[in-house]
Amino acid sequence: MTANYKQYILNFKQPSGTSRGVLKTKETWFLILDKDGKKGVGECGLFRGLSIDDRPDYEDKLQWVCQNINLGLQVLLDATIEFPSIQFGLETAFLSLNNENPFRLFSSKFTTGEANIPINGLIWMGSEAFMKQQIEDKIKAGFSCIKMKIGAIDFQREVNLLKSIRQSFSKTDIELRVDANGAFSASEALEKLKILSDLELHSIEQPIKQGQTEAMATLCEQTPLPIALDEELIGVFSVTNKTALLQTIKPQYIILKPSLVGGFAGSDSWINIAENNNIGWWITSALESNIGLNAIAQYTYKKHSNMPQGLGTGRLFTNNFESPLQVKNGTLSFDMNKDFKFNL
Repeated sequence: MTANYKQYILNFKQPSGTSRGVLKTKETWFLILDKDGKKGVGECGLFRGLSIDDRPDYEDKLQWVCQNINLGLQVLLDATIEFPSIQFGLETAFLSLNNENPFRLFSSKFTTGEANIPINGLIWMGSEAFMKQQIEDKIKAGFSCIKMKIGAIDFQREVNLLKSIRQSFSKTDIELRVDANGAFSASEALEKLKILSDLELHSIEQPIKQGQTEAMATLCEQTPLPIALDEELIGVFSVTNKTALLQTIKPQYIILKPSLVGGFAGSDSWINIAENNNIGWWITSALESNIGLNAIAQYTYKKHSNMPQGLGTGRLFTNNFESPLQVKNGTLSFDMNKDFKFNL
């Protein structure tokens, strides 16, 4: 068996705003295996500025993985514990290699087109008019769950946008989630959560920056609005540390991005700990191409969650790969009549 890797730059159709800045491109890497003429492909979804493995020796580690690919998957996963996006790429590349169809990694009713996955519609930060237009478009497209990124424009204007949705749609019509990406200060967060809770939101993701364990624990204890940890999970590797984090903070939910938490094995670990502590969870993509998104979607379906997942990112890029993944009426589905076009 041989292996090689390639870098790929995804270009956003339009600049996409978060509280950490505006995204115009997204770097990713592909791990390609070859055994007796059969290929397997996995995406190492590095997220610059967010991934714990955003470090100078990232490409060196990819080279090492390719040079030592014959050590086998488990040895390679153990050796890349500090590189969760490479772990995700390894898992999916081996699954791809070992399946008859390299892009159907898990057999299920999702991959046969018989079932779909409910997803949230994502509203990016921007001007008030831009955000309002996105909201209207998502509702027209049939989404019953909308996730709005907040923290970039004036807080009161963001509240007014959410109020405008609630004036037309009750919480039984539209589920509203917000994602602050750590935009609130610890001192102001509780007051802002009280204001947001009046809008009957489902939850808020990462209201304060990660790493403030005591402040986050206090916030989760006092909050009138369910809190979901996201960035807080990044860089926590051992089961002992994961358990300690969740038992200390006691969030209402956690959000799992396989590229950022060590692939499927890392996600499984978090899910087991969360469920043992009565903590809810859902899964989202982290701006991977359709190759990584496909793998995450197939894995997610097999977890049998009935919550809307965060998997609607496939149409954000001008140069994404053609795939059978389709977003329709607020769900993600797999079109058996289409195939992947992965050409690097």
